[in-house]
Amino acid sequence: MSTFKAPKGTYDLLPPDSAKYLAVREAIAAPLRGSGYGYIETPGFETVELFARGVGESTDIVTKEMYAFETKGGTKLALRPEGTASVLRAALEANLHRAGNLPVKLWYSGSYYRYERPQKGRYRHFSQVGAEAIGAEDPALDAELIILADQAYRSLGLQNFRILLNSLGDKECRPVYRAALQDFLRGLDLDEDTLRRAEINPLRVLDDKRESVQKQLGDAPLLRDYLCDACKAYHEEVRELVTAAGVTFEDDPKLVRGLDYYTRTTFEFVHDGLGSQSAVGGGGRYDGLSEMIGGPALPSVGWALGVDRTVLALEAEGVELELPAATSVFAVPLGEEARRVLFAKVTELRKNGVAADFAYGSKGLKAAMKAANRSGARYALILGERDIEEGVVQLKDLESGEQTAFGVNEVVAELESRLG
Repeated sequence: MSTFKAPKGTYDLLPPDSAKYLAVREAIAAPLRGSGYGYIETPGFETVELFARGVGESTDIVTKEMYAFETKGGTKLALRPEGTASVLRAALEANLHRAGNLPVKLWYSGSYYRYERPQKGRYRHFSQVGAEAIGAEDPALDAELIILADQAYRSLGLQNFRILLNSLGDKECRPVYRAALQDFLRGLDLDEDTLRRAEINPLRVLDDKRESVQKQLGDAPLLRDYLCDACKAYHEEVRELVTAAGVTFEDDPKLVRGLDYYTRTTFEFVHDGLGSQSAVGGGGRYDGLSEMIGGPALPSVGWALGVDRTVLALEAEGVELELPAATSVFAVPLGEEARRVLFAKVTELRKNGVAADFAYGSKGLKAAMKAANRSGARYALILGERDIEEGVVQLKDLESGEQTAFGVNEVVAELESRLG
């Protein structure tokens, strides 16, 4: 037993379960790669100010959940709590928006960190795959991202998720709604922290999960009743494009994302099999974020999908992913000469794209065959002294138990044929 354990609220990904996480990441990324999105990777930490400006100083993420620290040189940094601000910062720093081909379409995958009360589906270290389309104001982009996320989930076999859709308005119409909502909230029985939040960003109060708060919000004014004509038309086009693609969604006039930078289109993917942590992903349009962090006006839209919660959703539905075998062929040498011959064959198989493993550590036949069966391989290659004399190697089908001898120089081609 090790003296050390994973920090509270974190987890280790270990085989064979880790293969599910890799498959989920690949399934989410596949539609993006086929739609013009290029891969981007950013540091695991950024300056605190980037998140304070971009995510919002009044958000729980910045005030309560960020892992912030000061370097020896006095720089204040934070482990990234989300991906959008970092990706936009990197795109601006590299002047990708000046290359003349907007929108800049990027996707990413990585770990994120928030100090929260650990529970199933909510960790202090979690994994996401995200996508951002930077520099264009077009309902088709919003629709594209919703459709691609839906496509990714469907490709995994998920069925029981719902897409919630809303519009948060823009700088023209949201201030009017903001004032109306503040007037409403001032008349409620709310604690001091919530009232303070209502003065800074009242939409955040609508996202409060406490039952005592939600009970009082039944008659709260709805943003859809305050949308300007431009926002109404924009939102309706998003709805029409998503519907035309055969993707179903639910209009949710109370949907508010937890970050300050969202404008207009906002959406969330929820799965009812996950209990209180029902969101598996979400996103929306953030037309003013670039200016918030010191860049030019670059209307943008994006999403992030949780890998951890997607795996939990698959388990809730009983979906078994078809995962490629970690090993297709397992070599069992008996004696030193056999080790040299079979190691060369394993190397050749790997060069030809066949997943192959080897009985390391001078195991006897019984122990080596147990290792072969545990590996999940379909075939075992067995070579002993008599086989060497006859110039053959034994090929055993570990499913049927059938064993056949092949010439040493023929067995690689035979395995390639059998494994397709």
